[in-house]
Amino acid sequence: MRIVFMGTPQFAVPTLTAMVGAGHEIVAAYTRAPRPAGRGMAERPSPVELAAKRFGIEVLTPQNLRGEGERQVFLAHAADVAVVVAYGLILPKPILELPAFGCLNLHASLLPRWRGAAPIERAIMAGDEETGICVMHMEEGLDTGPVGLAERVAIGKDMTAGELHDVLAELGADAMVRALAALSRQALLFTPQSSEGVTYARKIRNDEARIDWHLPASAIHDLVRGLSPFPGAFFETDLGKSKERVKVLRARLAQGSGAPGTLLDEAATIACGSDALRLMTVQRAGRSPTSGEEFLRGARLAPGARLGSA
Repeated sequence: MRIVFMGTPQFAVPTLTAMVGAGHEIVAAYTRAPRPAGRGMAERPSPVELAAKRFGIEVLTPQNLRGEGERQVFLAHAADVAVVVAYGLILPKPILELPAFGCLNLHASLLPRWRGAAPIERAIMAGDEETGICVMHMEEGLDTGPVGLAERVAIGKDMTAGELHDVLAELGADAMVRALAALSRQALLFTPQSSEGVTYARKIRNDEARIDWHLPASAIHDLVRGLSPFPGAFFETDLGKSKERVKVLRARLAQGSGAPGTLLDEAATIACGSDALRLMTVQRAGRSPTSGEEFLRGARLAPGARLGSA
């Protein structure tokens, strides 16, 4: 099939790669324009742009798709279908209607749960035990279109957002290739989403990443998992000269009790509002990740110390 691909982050790259491997003709790859990043703030192309150029695919980076000029450019691709994976720009109705078979979106949740921008993070932060991917026929609404294919995945009790991201990216790539094969035979059947169980995965706010040790250990554990590796749940504590931000990248539920935020032992077990949490991997500002125990030794923290809390 002639396909216009639209995506930006690393999550979208396996789908692009799988479609190329399946023999589809990718006539163009739309992605977000390069943005300043890193210490030098040099413009960095998106992962999709880098992958598309390796395959020799034309890359387009419009600021939006609302103008008639952009519509004409899109029309000239004469695409059978557009495949959209975490693109980051809204597709207006005149664009959605151009491909012969419409636009298919790969969404990282079991719709209608977790419509929106951060479904992977929100599923873990909410303590969900299961999630998945959906191949959806796009409408103007936010992730409201009918679903043609869905796959389920169990969320392990210690699984992080980064780990779930990688699982869903590969699963989604395979699902999209299968969906396109069915679509080419006009055998992909779409089912409207249920009006019940709708939730929205809004973008992660900076203030949500701060750990409040007064919360139950299970809630903090889910927060840590859901924000690892990025942006990273964090606490601030006095490590000598001033307060320092410390990210918690991995933790485990543990036994123990005490005043919230109190270091209970040399294994980096922290008392929470109920139960306790053991810090497995942490990262101080400007440093590499390290184990919780190594962090305690380097920071010279002993049992009884209090860590910062919201």
